[in-house]
Amino acid sequence: MAFKADNQTINDLRIIGQGKGNDIYSLFNKTKTRGGAKILKDMFMYPRSRADEITHRVNTIKYFKEEGTVFPFNNAIFDTIELYLGDTDERTRLVTHSDGVKRKFDHIIGADAHYQQISKGVSDTLQFLIDLNRFVATKGNKPIKEDLHKDMGAVKAILDTPPIVFIKSMEKVGKRSYAKTVEYDQLFRFTIRKDILKLLHYAYEVDVFIAVAEVAQNLGLTFAEIENGKNNIIEMKGVYHPLVPGAVANDIVITEENNMVFLTGANMAGKSTFMKTFGIAVYLAHVGFPVPAKRMRLSMQNGMFTTINLADNLNMGFSHFYAEVSRVKKVAEAVNGNERLIVVFDELFRGTNVKDAYEATVAVVGALANKRKCTFIISTHIIEAGADLKVMKDNIRFLYLPTVMRGTRPEYTYTLKEGITSDRHGMLIIENEKILDILKTDA
Repeated sequence: MAFKADNQTINDLRIIGQGKGNDIYSLFNKTKTRGGAKILKDMFMYPRSRADEITHRVNTIKYFKEEGTVFPFNNAIFDTIELYLGDTDERTRLVTHSDGVKRKFDHIIGADAHYQQISKGVSDTLQFLIDLNRFVATKGNKPIKEDLHKDMGAVKAILDTPPIVFIKSMEKVGKRSYAKTVEYDQLFRFTIRKDILKLLHYAYEVDVFIAVAEVAQNLGLTFAEIENGKNNIIEMKGVYHPLVPGAVANDIVITEENNMVFLTGANMAGKSTFMKTFGIAVYLAHVGFPVPAKRMRLSMQNGMFTTINLADNLNMGFSHFYAEVSRVKKVAEAVNGNERLIVVFDELFRGTNVKDAYEATVAVVGALANKRKCTFIISTHIIEAGADLKVMKDNIRFLYLPTVMRGTRPEYTYTLKEGITSDRHGMLIIENEKILDILKTDA
């Protein structure tokens, strides 16, 4: 079952960027093969919400991490194999009677390019199968969890089928006759092609799991623990943003009793970064990947909607405020029909005047708070709204990110505290940057 996350959420959290490399996908993409990179991207695009699927993935990555497994294949052969298996045109099929004087002459003068290409595909496919058989045999002799054993068992079952079992007696790819090449080509491209593609897919998955295991080891990431109880909970200890150098870690616990966080803080205090941190950790947990935290445990969620970097849609004539309202409407419809959705709003209703923003924040936040089976983190500069909400609702937790003044210079701790801040330093920052002095002119 898929974990719902729309493009706005994926872009807000920089799960997959625009090819610039500074995103969560790139952080984990240490794969050796193009097939592995594609599977990794698919995993990021389609997180899961079933505990058994996530547990299976976590157990697989943990296994390769604990074993210190190195990718057991020559990654250079995979592109050749893909190209070779992709050519299923009957006209390219080798036949034994072609092994005549003309073909031998063509071979001598280097003109038989077609045969050489197929021969290379056969050799690389043989090498892959030999290496895969060795890998499965080695791993199969060690105690592994049942779900991993099932995966390897499916691979072993293919390798044990009569057409391909001969691989088990081969240690390396040696010289072979033209007739033998014809036989292998018929087998690989036309008889058991689908089985070989399944084996390739498994190898690509191994590539992904080894790459993620190495990232977890190198960065000191941990695996989220899944809570199977009836009550909804998300708990993070020492969670930090994995793309921010020297990021400050924070702790947070959200339960059904306090399922909404009302977050305040001055400009640059770190509200947006914390909200992204929270979202990234939840997202990674539902991909089944390690998370940037000392410890994390959570109930399975059904999806997440974030609104952090919301753009105007000027092409459709939408102002920023109307874009915000449209987003809030979409979220309201989602939480109305679903439980265990996570909603993250950064600076709710920033696109309108202070009075409307205040009234809208109190009204909408108060209404969302009634959806106790969902989880909300909402930040705002309208700190006056907090006083009203404290009276209205008993399930809102008020947190803020403080500012410490060093003379006229604000410093930020980036560490969550209980309460509502009164910090407002926008004008002070403007004065520190001497903008008004720059604009002064002689009368």
